[in-house]
Amino acid sequence: MNSSQPIILGISGASGMLYAVRALHVLLSLDYRVEVVASKAAYQVWQGEQGVPLPADPQRQAQFWRQQAESEGGSLVCHRWQDVGATIASGSYRTQGMLVIPCSMGTVAKLAAGLSSDLLERAADVQLKEGRRLVIVPRETPFSLIHLRNLTTLAEAGARIVPAIPAWYHQPRTLLDLVDFVVVKALDQFGIDSDLIQRWQGMPQRQILKLPPED
Repeated sequence: MNSSQPIILGISGASGMLYAVRALHVLLSLDYRVEVVASKAAYQVWQGEQGVPLPADPQRQAQFWRQQAESEGGSLVCHRWQDVGATIASGSYRTQGMLVIPCSMGTVAKLAAGLSSDLLERAADVQLKEGRRLVIVPRETPFSLIHLRNLTTLAEAGARIVPAIPAWYHQPRTLLDLVDFVVVKALDQFGIDSDLIQRWQGMPQRQILKLPPED
């Protein structure tokens, strides 16, 4: 096991559930302990995007996520969204931090205001108050001024903001390649490396464009 302390994976009701699945795939494949909490809205979004229901029972949900992530490694515990008495709701429960992926603007707003109406929000609030890593992957476009101010508030409080914005320098060929880029950038914030993408190696000399001579 990579560490005795788990990483919390929060899944909010934003579009882009595949980001969460790929992040879970990496963490379990690298033998991490992961504790998952999906918000109430996440159940609806999953149903809408995938066409299948997300089990509410924690044990059944853990089996479900393993099937989606296609990994039998690591350790996986799931929590009910309304279980504010769960271990991850307390600062005395040690963790490596929390990744919220994807993160809705509603969740961002509540975290920025210090509101905890469910376990996901409470667990994220705990990471901030304890000075632990909180990584937010907002999935929204365009950002309104309110969104930007809320994200700035979270950044000022110590959260890391990793927007779901892919790049093309790793030569993506599939939709999954674009998803994996965002997942890699998010997990980088925890110092977690993976081989999902080819990292930037510098531009080959032969591809460096020659600038025209100055007048």
